[in-house]
Amino acid sequence: MPSTPQIRSQHVSKALSRRTVLKAGATLLLSVVAPIRAYAAQILAVRVWPAEDYTRVTLENDAVLKATHFIVKDPERMVVDIEGLELNPTLKSLVAKIQSNDPYIKQVRVGQNRPNVVRLVFDLKEEITPQVFTLPPAGSYKHRLIFDLYPVKAVDPIAAMIEKGDWSSDGKAKTEMAPLKPGEAEVAAAAPQPPKEQLEALKPDLKAEPRAELKEQLKTAEAQARGEKPGKLVRMLTVVLDPGHGGEDPGASGKNGSREKDIVLSIAKRLKAKIEEHPNMRVMLTRDGDYFVPLGTRVEKARKVQADLFVSIHADAFVQPSARGSSVFVLSEKGATSTAARWLADKENLADTIGGVNVKNHDRQLASVLFDLSTTAQINDSMKLGNSVLGEIGGINRLHKGSVEQAGFAVLKAPDIPSILIETAFISNPEEEAKLLDDAYQNQMADAIVKGIRRYFAKNPPLAKNRLT
Repeated sequence: MPSTPQIRSQHVSKALSRRTVLKAGATLLLSVVAPIRAYAAQILAVRVWPAEDYTRVTLENDAVLKATHFIVKDPERMVVDIEGLELNPTLKSLVAKIQSNDPYIKQVRVGQNRPNVVRLVFDLKEEITPQVFTLPPAGSYKHRLIFDLYPVKAVDPIAAMIEKGDWSSDGKAKTEMAPLKPGEAEVAAAAPQPPKEQLEALKPDLKAEPRAELKEQLKTAEAQARGEKPGKLVRMLTVVLDPGHGGEDPGASGKNGSREKDIVLSIAKRLKAKIEEHPNMRVMLTRDGDYFVPLGTRVEKARKVQADLFVSIHADAFVQPSARGSSVFVLSEKGATSTAARWLADKENLADTIGGVNVKNHDRQLASVLFDLSTTAQINDSMKLGNSVLGEIGGINRLHKGSVEQAGFAVLKAPDIPSILIETAFISNPEEEAKLLDDAYQNQMADAIVKGIRRYFAKNPPLAKNRLT
C-alpha cells in the first residue's frame, strides 16, 4: 500500500497533468480562433472614374465587404462606414485619386472610425443620388465595392449633344470630305453651320425646358442662325457613336499593352469630328471619357436623342494572334451566322459583368429598353448600313469576312434604330495592334466609316421622322 507522501505525489502529478492538458487545449483553441478574430479584409486597389454622367469609386478587396452610407446636408457630404476593414496604405491612397475637375466629388477623407470599421467622408460639389453595391469576382477582378454618384438632375442628352457639338466659328466645315461616287446624291443640300455664339446663348434656356419645347427652340435657333425660313429647313441627322467598354472594363488588350477602351474612344472622337463637318449631321457619344456605360444605357441614350443610326466601335481579339481583319456585325433574331460571331457576341455581352452594373437597377432597365428583339425592318436597315460601311473599310484594311455577320449583341437591340457594331481590327494581332495605335490608320478608318454612313443615307433617306433643323 502506497504511503501518504506517495499518494500526495500522485495527486500533484495528476493535477499538473490536467493543467498541462487544459493549457495545451486552450492554446490549440486560441490558435484556431485567433486568426478568425484578427482577420480583416484587405483593400487591393482603389480606382476613381469621374464623368459628367456619374462618378464611380471602386474598392477592390479580397472579401465581401458590408457598407452603410448616409447623406449629410449643409454642406453636402456622403458618409460611408465599411465593416470588417482596417485602414491600409492602399485605401489611404484614395485621397490623392480625387481629381480637381471631378464633377461631383470635392475631396474624400479616410479614417479608422472604430475597431474594424473604416469611415469614408465624401465632400460633394452638389447634391447627388448615390448607388452603393458589391460585385462578385469577374475577369481579373476580385470582390468590388462600388460607389456610383449620380447627379440629382440627370444630364439632358439632347442639351449635352448640342453643347459638345464641334461647331466651327466661321460656319464652314473644317475640311472637305471625299465626294460620293458618281450618281449618288448628297443627303441634303449643304448649309452653313450655326455660329457657336448663337447656340451658346441659348443653352441655359434649352436645358430648363421640357424635351418637346427644347426641340422646337433648337429647330428655330439653328434655322435663324443660318438665316433660313421654316420652309427651307433641311433634315438634321443624328448619329450615335458608341465607343465600347470603358472605366472598369478595359476590353481586349494587345501584346504591347494597348487597351481596346482607349483605342476605340480615340477613333470615335475622330469619327465624331468628321461627321460633324457636314452641316446636316450631329453626333452623340455614349461615352466621351474613360468611364463605364452599361449596355442597356447605351441603347437608352440613343433612343432618348431619337438617333437615326447607332454605331458601336470595337477592336477585336482572339486567342490566336494570327487572327486579323475588320468586321461589321448586326443583330440576329435567329442565332449567329457563325461560331466566331456567336463567340464574339457572348464576349461583348459580358461587358456589364466586367464593367460592373447595379443588378437592382439593371433588371428594370433591361425591361424598359431591351423590351424585345429588334424588328425585321430594323435588321434589314442595319444590314444595308453594315454593307455600306463594310464596303468602305475593306478599302483600308483586310476584311476578316467578306460579308456582314449577325449575332445577338445586346448593344444592338434598339428596336427602332439601325445599329451596327464595327470591329476595326484585331488588337490581339501585333501587326494590327500597331495599326490601331497609328493616327493615320485611325483617321483612315474614321473616313471610311463616314463614307459608308453617307452612302447609306443617300440611298435610304430617313424620311419617316419629323425632326428637322
